[in-house]
Amino acid sequence: MDFPILNTPRIVLDQVTAADSMALFELFSNQSVIKYYDLEAMTDLTQASNLITLFNDLFNENLGIRWAIRLKKSNKLIGTCGFNSWNAKMQSAVIGYDLHPDYWGKGYVTDAVNCIVKTAFEGKLPCSIHRIQADTVLGNAASEAVLLKVGFKEEGIRRQSGYWKNQFHDLKCFGLLKTEYI
Repeated sequence: MDFPILNTPRIVLDQVTAADSMALFELFSNQSVIKYYDLEAMTDLTQASNLITLFNDLFNENLGIRWAIRLKKSNKLIGTCGFNSWNAKMQSAVIGYDLHPDYWGKGYVTDAVNCIVKTAFEGKLPCSIHRIQADTVLGNAASEAVLLKVGFKEEGIRRQSGYWKNQFHDLKCFGLLKTEYI
């Protein structure tokens, strides 16, 4: 299957390529972006190149998919989103996303998440998906708001289920079933 390109009125979701190295570096070297992430801020451009390889390997090995979020008018990469993993047997996937702070609060992530959820539930991806899960670190109200707008249900808190940056993190679990998506 070719990498699916998705469109909304304001954004294009397409494959992250080597040409995106600097934009990805700017995104993931920003402390605000990685505040709730399980990674440290990037300090070297090669880290961005390695992440691009990881994103593309994810799709090529049919383990998940990560799209670039681009402004339709300028084709500028402003974030990424996608399924960090999927399980064909269980028909489930885990979703994640990030966005440059210059574009926060403008609905771009909500547009992107809605688009990829719709695409997944319509069966237009290499893996059949019935359930999508998202985890947020407690305190990440903006991410929680996105999930709730799209229709995810809060399912509970998994105590100290994440460990990064030398500490344990409680994760709030959200889920969305194909039968619930409107």
